[in-house]
Amino acid sequence: MLHLSAEVKQALAENKPVVALESTIIAHGFPYPENFQLGLELEGLLRAEGVVPATIGILGGKLKVGLTEDELHYIAQTRDIPKASLRDIPALVALGLDGATTVATTMQIAHLAGIKVFVTGGIGGVHRGAEESFDISADLQALATYNLMVVCAGAKSVLDLPKTLEVLESQGTMVVGYQTEHFPAFYLRDSGLKVDYAMDEPAQIVKTFRTKEALGIPGGMVVATPIPPQDELDSGQFDAWLETILGEVAAQGVQGKNVTPYILGRLHEISEGETVKANIALVKNNLLLGAKLAHIYCLGA
Repeated sequence: MLHLSAEVKQALAENKPVVALESTIIAHGFPYPENFQLGLELEGLLRAEGVVPATIGILGGKLKVGLTEDELHYIAQTRDIPKASLRDIPALVALGLDGATTVATTMQIAHLAGIKVFVTGGIGGVHRGAEESFDISADLQALATYNLMVVCAGAKSVLDLPKTLEVLESQGTMVVGYQTEHFPAFYLRDSGLKVDYAMDEPAQIVKTFRTKEALGIPGGMVVATPIPPQDELDSGQFDAWLETILGEVAAQGVQGKNVTPYILGRLHEISEGETVKANIALVKNNLLLGAKLAHIYCLGA
């Protein structure tokens, strides 16, 4: 059921750096053909850093680790490919179906493959109003379970960030800030909340992760790095946009897994593309850190 590309399989066998990437950002994050070009560009950035990219997806019931260009193109242009979360994997595999992997599912499959670094834009978390809806992302469960360094620009700004950090703390998931004491909020560098530990060097992060492994402590580690200053959105303007959109969500009764895609889509519209530019910039920034962590991990630091 687990299918590694020849390139990924060889890199792992030879202890060369590999970084996992999700496919939901390609299938659901951007329109075609921009999403396909972005997927190729992100993989190219990793290759330029001497890292083997392992974009993950589910195709024909197979857990694919390291998509070919044709497979990446298929996911990019297939408009109705479902978003696959943790609960979906058994059915998709058993029935021979396709799925674009979320953060949680990418973590699970990358863990099965033996990959230690996964780069995404921002993790999911506790949604606003979760005390009534119980809407909490499976990403948090995956972080408590699967042994990877997850490089991100914090959690998506549309979430309840204090509750998200509280859940991470209660399940024992460490949140490390790379060269920052502040937990980033995706489009914003500072959520007003603190990380557990600030570390200035990638080697410190890898040493901490390896120590966790040596102690047999399960689960992953959040490695949060802020969006570059020049790409950050204005916080006041962003809050105004978000307030408007949250009102729409409530009025239209958008629920469950449809909430985040709706909000992100409307942010793109209302910001006239500014949020998309910021999203791409932060993902590329995350990739550079992920590449460093993968290299250092392979050196046994």
